[in-house]
Amino acid sequence: MILSYQKGGIVIVTSFLLAFVLLILPLPEWARYYRPQWHTLVLIYWALATPQRVGVGVGWLVGIAVDVITGTLLGQHALALSLIAYITQKMHQRLRLFPVWQQSLTILVLLLIEKLINMWIMGAISQPVPSLLFWVPPFVGMIIWPWIFFVLRDLRHRFQVS
Repeated sequence: MILSYQKGGIVIVTSFLLAFVLLILPLPEWARYYRPQWHTLVLIYWALATPQRVGVGVGWLVGIAVDVITGTLLGQHALALSLIAYITQKMHQRLRLFPVWQQSLTILVLLLIEKLINMWIMGAISQPVPSLLFWVPPFVGMIIWPWIFFVLRDLRHRFQVS
């Protein structure tokens, strides 16, 4: 569990809290469609770096928190983020060997899977079909992944998160 007494649990929790702040940060109307999926990117990083601490359960908890923060159907993001955490955990040994630019392409696929699940759930509850701008955040996430990777990796080494 991420809140255990092992080193660095507070760093993991703080990074998720910062992702939640970035999620609810007010943006101009034109920029809202370009907001990256901060919570998903942080989840992917920690599931990649510390798969024994951050996994499906943490993905579910983060998803429930995102549902509460954004006011979406309870469990919508929890399902998507649990699946993303599971896929990341299963592939973490392979993904760690990739150079960062190849990781970015894999991150794009994971972010698109999350968006696809969310769109499927939106269709199941008869919400209107979103515009094509709905698909922009995964591409923004792919572009900023190298910076997120290097910043979180530096934090992980600095605070000896294991």
